[in-house]
Amino acid sequence: MEGKTIMEVTTFKINTDVEPITFAKQDAQVESDFTVKQPGFIKRQSGMDDKGNYVVVVYWESVADADASMNKFMGDASVADYAKMIDASSMKMSRYAMDKAFSAKDSRFVEIMSYDVKSGTDMTQFDALNQKVETDFTAKRNGFLQRLTGVNEEGKQVVAVYWASKATSDASLAPFMEAPISKEFMQEMDQSSVIMGRYKFLNMDLTNKEKVVALLNSFNTGDKTPISYINPNKYIQHNLAVGDGLAGFGEVMQHAPPQGFKANVIRAFEDGDYVFTHTEYDFFGSKAAFDVFRFEDGKIVEHWDNLLEVQKPNPSGRTQFDGATEITDLDKTEANKQTIRDFIEKVLLNHEMDKVTTYINPTKYIQHNPAVADGLEGFGAAMKYFEENGLVMEYTKLHKVLGEGNFVLTLSEGKFGKGEHTAFYDLFRLENGQIVEHWDVISPIPPQSEWKNDNGKF
Repeated sequence: MEGKTIMEVTTFKINTDVEPITFAKQDAQVESDFTVKQPGFIKRQSGMDDKGNYVVVVYWESVADADASMNKFMGDASVADYAKMIDASSMKMSRYAMDKAFSAKDSRFVEIMSYDVKSGTDMTQFDALNQKVETDFTAKRNGFLQRLTGVNEEGKQVVAVYWASKATSDASLAPFMEAPISKEFMQEMDQSSVIMGRYKFLNMDLTNKEKVVALLNSFNTGDKTPISYINPNKYIQHNLAVGDGLAGFGEVMQHAPPQGFKANVIRAFEDGDYVFTHTEYDFFGSKAAFDVFRFEDGKIVEHWDNLLEVQKPNPSGRTQFDGATEITDLDKTEANKQTIRDFIEKVLLNHEMDKVTTYINPTKYIQHNPAVADGLEGFGAAMKYFEENGLVMEYTKLHKVLGEGNFVLTLSEGKFGKGEHTAFYDLFRLENGQIVEHWDVISPIPPQSEWKNDNGKF
């Protein structure tokens, strides 16, 4: 086989009595102690899919190098314990000559699809179509790192697509299936032969965003590992109903109901040392929430949040959670943050209402506030209702502006309803520099006499 590099793909399951964490540690040791030392070695990656199936992808300079390593592996005592963890009956291995050298070193997720081309296909035209999929679709997606194609000795084709994260791969799936170039590409395949694997790599340092999502998901799984992502010596708590430090967090967990707490992370974003999430909780009842976490040296050291009971759909039928989730326009993060900062300061703080349409798209404004309908008309109707009923919605101070791509979250202070001291958490989605979608959590700030920590709401 001739190619820029040889990709060796081995899939398998581990034995039922083997813990995934134990296997991951042993896998890392095999890589460092054995594989990287073999002649012709380029790169090795191990991953697992959502169903517990594993893959090991190794890039070699030649088939001869791959053969030599495999022969040595089978008789090497140093990897015997690792080999015993694998269900041998489930193991399959293929090698492909690839069109490019591997370069996606920072990838955390890979899609590997193998397939046969329909009989009679003009392979020159098919190869051109295959490459067109990359240029016309895949390379334009957020989080895309590299796409490699190859073929094995039997003529079976393979495509390996490397992504920055599982989330960016997930976001690309549905659009891919609908894209005309993708449909044309798929039509040339023998569908009965298609095998698709989607794997998150093992033994990768988690991003801060991934740590937060794992921490919140631990409410559902009971996994104790994510607690280690919190700095045990410094955890500043701004939820005023919770004591400071890990002790305060632990006290809340001790009072969990028998079924425990649940968390469904709808959206997660990262901005420098901050991670912020939009989450549906079962936390002493159903709650809509925004959480903000600050990191130092890879550990969570500070936390803010705002929670509100889950409400009925608003007059436009929208909930507190539905709507867009895909993060785009990463290159516009700072510009979008500045737009939202200007909107809060000029329109909501300084009441320059003539500038509303500068910031909010006048023809597309999707509203998820439980009491407000879509569009500027819905916003105006809500303001009129407040005025007629002696109610207020007054922003007095903007505390934080955080963003990733087309999403920006603000933390503000003010008065609401009958003048109650209130925290406003607003999440905005922007398109072309204007607000097109909005979610919020508006929650009263309790009097200081009821605070369980002295850190303040903001």
